[in-house]
Amino acid sequence: MFKSTHQFVAAIALAITLPAAAQDIGTPTPENLSAAYTGKVYSPYAERNYPERPLWGDSHLHTSLSMDAGLFGNRLPPVDAYRFARGEQVVSSTGQPVRLSRPLDWLVVADHSDGMGMIDDLRASTPQVTAFEQGARWAKALSNGGQEGVDAALDLIGNFSQGTMQPEMIALYSPGSKIYRSIWEGVIKDAETFNDPGRFTAFIGFEWTSLVNGNNMHRVVIMRDDADKAGQVEPFTQTAPIGSSNPRDLWKYMTRYEANTGGDILAIAHNGNLSNGIMFPLQAQWNGVKLDNTYVTERSKWEPLYEVTQIKGDGETHPFLSPDDEFADYETWAIGNLDVSVAKTNDMLAGEYAREALKRGLIIESKLGTNPYKFGMIGATDSHTSLATTEEENFYGKHSGAEPSPKRWEHPFMKTDKGEILGWQMVSSGLAAVWAMENTRESIFDAMERKEVYATTGTRMSVRLFGGWDYTDQDLNSRMPAVVGYEKGVPMGGDLRKAPAGASAPKFMVYALRDPIGANLDRIQIVKGWSDSKGKTYEKVYDVAWSGDRKA
Repeated sequence: MFKSTHQFVAAIALAITLPAAAQDIGTPTPENLSAAYTGKVYSPYAERNYPERPLWGDSHLHTSLSMDAGLFGNRLPPVDAYRFARGEQVVSSTGQPVRLSRPLDWLVVADHSDGMGMIDDLRASTPQVTAFEQGARWAKALSNGGQEGVDAALDLIGNFSQGTMQPEMIALYSPGSKIYRSIWEGVIKDAETFNDPGRFTAFIGFEWTSLVNGNNMHRVVIMRDDADKAGQVEPFTQTAPIGSSNPRDLWKYMTRYEANTGGDILAIAHNGNLSNGIMFPLQAQWNGVKLDNTYVTERSKWEPLYEVTQIKGDGETHPFLSPDDEFADYETWAIGNLDVSVAKTNDMLAGEYAREALKRGLIIESKLGTNPYKFGMIGATDSHTSLATTEEENFYGKHSGAEPSPKRWEHPFMKTDKGEILGWQMVSSGLAAVWAMENTRESIFDAMERKEVYATTGTRMSVRLFGGWDYTDQDLNSRMPAVVGYEKGVPMGGDLRKAPAGASAPKFMVYALRDPIGANLDRIQIVKGWSDSKGKTYEKVYDVAWSGDRKA
């Protein structure tokens, strides 16, 4: 004690007798003082190196730049999407004032890379589009409005889905053209303008809209980087000859991006339920090419996440696949593929849903050594209104034609002789929760890559899960469960550590806290999937905690 006091007094004397020297040294920063401190840390909240709260965002939002969004009446550019997401009031495309109950922490504007910006020229009937038969016809119908405009929108989307748009016209709005470059630079500029590290994160990204005869294989592509790297490339499209509808070619694009820019990039698939069985192949891709080591390692590397719930139906499971799960029929869309050109059959379902994909991945890993479907799950809106809305009482639909009105329920999302999907079937879903250290592009992206994320259908409940081998009841009820969770195990998305000698089964700690302005929680379930030595897969749902004093 005496020695410490003596040194403290000596330091004061030095400062008093040598003021000039003290000024040269400068004022000690908190970081310098922290580095000099070698004693015991008494604050239980100091030096934490793990996330303390989930950051809420939408990884899949479309603006007026997306061809289909613009066709259905969206007039809001990315600027308004960012303003709305961070909590500002905006005016919707139908003239309605709208605002979120709570701002989001982050957003990915993911406009379709094919035909980005073309709709503006169709609306304006510019010579460069009216020179083409399709362009002239669609421009006239859009100008006339009403049902004629709706029919034109559906016709354009159908032609895009089937790959029958006039190639010379779509080339004007494809990578390599001056028009496209200008639009992409605007996308980057808007993201940079609204990106505010520590307060609101705006990612640079796009949607790769792969369609094979109407079968959905879409991916949202997200960059970790700023304009200096993202600006070195243009988005990948599905339009030949530069683009492709094959995911293998998307992964090659991503490989080149990282190699040439030094940046980081990932892709998130969505809506396997509209793929008619080709989203999660077991033996071969839709084109007959067998899965090989390249496919499984590349998919595992580039696609760490899957968008499991959104406006176009829930993608976790289907009653046919999970007959013993009473909740399996939540918001099921099982009519056909994306443009409803081919009706759904039960044999397609196993290649469409996340639970089955996780189990298929085990079988593939046993044969090829890598599980291509070991993904984390997130939710997103896929809203085409520029408005990331997920609350039932504040839901603005898939397209601007389905914004609040007495007739929104009958708005046609898609309609053919094989079936139809109407406005009342749209799902007010979902959101992505990310356990990130801080609200920055880098931190959120890194959490996505390590899969420390989860999906909700729109509510903001806080969910945390840890897996290990030696958790105890005392750990579960600790005042600081996250400390124990990280020290003795791994968080959601992680790989279990090697089992210690004598361990028979892993243990899990799971916590759930209701949304402060949402509904009460009913129960916590864990779904287990596994395979046997013969390649047969199984599934079981466990109720692990009930609300109140209920036991079952």
